Amino acid sequence: MEAGTIHLSASSKKTRSRCPLQEQFLQRRNSRENLDRFIPNRSAMDFDFAHYMLTGGKKGKENPVISSPSREAYRKQLAETFNMNRTRILVFKNKPPTPVEAIPGEFSSSVHHLKPVKPRRHIPQTSERTLDAPEILDDFYLNILDWGSSNVLSIALGCTVYLWDASDGSTSELVTIDEESGPVTSVKWAPDGRHIAVGLNNNEVQLWDSTSKKMLRTLKGGHVLRVGALDWNNHILSTGGMDGRIVNNDVRVRTHIVETYRGHHQEVCGLKWSASGQQLASGGNDNLLHIWDRSAASSSSPTQWFHRLEDHTAAVKALAWCPFQGNLLASGGGGTDRCIKFWNTHTGACLNSVDTGSQVCALLWNKNERELLSSHGFAQNQLTLWKYPSMVKMAELTGHTSRVLYMAQSPDGCTVASAAGDETLRFWNVFGTPEVAKPAPKTTVSEPFAHLNRIR
Repeated sequence: MEAGTIHLSASSKKTRSRCPLQEQFLQRRNSRENLDRFIPNRSAMDFDFAHYMLTGGKKGKENPVISSPSREAYRKQLAETFNMNRTRILVFKNKPPTPVEAIPGEFSSSVHHLKPVKPRRHIPQTSERTLDAPEILDDFYLNILDWGSSNVLSIALGCTVYLWDASDGSTSELVTIDEESGPVTSVKWAPDGRHIAVGLNNNEVQLWDSTSKKMLRTLKGGHVLRVGALDWNNHILSTGGMDGRIVNNDVRVRTHIVETYRGHHQEVCGLKWSASGQQLASGGNDNLLHIWDRSAASSSSPTQWFHRLEDHTAAVKALAWCPFQGNLLASGGGGTDRCIKFWNTHTGACLNSVDTGSQVCALLWNKNERELLSSHGFAQNQLTLWKYPSMVKMAELTGHTSRVLYMAQSPDGCTVASAAGDETLRFWNVFGTPEVAKPAPKTTVSEPFAHLNRIR
């Protein structure tokens, strides 16, 4: 069990003290406090020349004295010999080294054909925007933050689901659940960016149209305890519950339960479909990681897992499929594990394991570069950017004062939103800017609610 989980029933009784998703404006320091003292490069200074210029070198112009023509000629010759005709005394930067000439002959042609060195990307160390998130649940096992393909971010704060439009910064309320059914324990956008699934503490899942703000249907009977994990595979909505079950729901038909996966004996807190839609990764509070293969699914009997991976020693919530290698999965362990592990999901082999030093709460791959972002709990509550596969730390982003439980990625893959128990939602430009990012390959995803008129 991950320490620090709150009781959900108590959170719904809080009184809203702040307006949710309003930007925080931090008071700037006094301008004098931000001034840095410039220290010149002393090793590049010529103190003898400085002394000469300050004492005698300027006498002819600033403090003329009577001198003979021969003495004046001698002074000019002496200054020219010892390079005293310079005008600058202090030197603040060394001169650049003389460029090396290309080696003539057989090597000269290869030098001109070298590829230009890619400039290193600047990674801002502070969040570009911070929003208030009052009543956010400080619960490791939930998944209450998601960013849809229509560039709208959804977040559950207590019993209410809010929508924040990233294009104009506007906020709207989707739904407030009554206290008997709430709080909201998970949210997940459908691939179309319009419909959204909302998991509840009373074991039900609601499907909503975000445009009309209308509930389309309620999925019941799949679970007996709260639903803390959700993910879509086209028109199939997979739900993971505290009862250890994973249920595949076909949202187009009345009898929505089409498969049930049984392998976890404690709460399912991580759930992610691969890009191909053939494999589902699930992580649980039982420290287990399962890989389920869709081709082996059967609706008549409990489905056998494809791989059962037992290497983690704490709850497995953080899961992320690699965007550039279809069978590569990254997983993160909780407080007593602290490791990020990489798996070949075809063979079940663990390719690498890295001890991060703290609880791994969420993982996101960079869609444009071979990088992985992780969010953590105590003691730094930071986001860490790793270079893959070397797993060298590229940056550590701090600002949250509580464990960073939730992360979501913008549709263009450049911005990451993080939410923590400190009741703030922060936005980080960690993966670059849209201008330099490579365009994501277009995928044809059919409308998950195309046969909505069949729902009864």
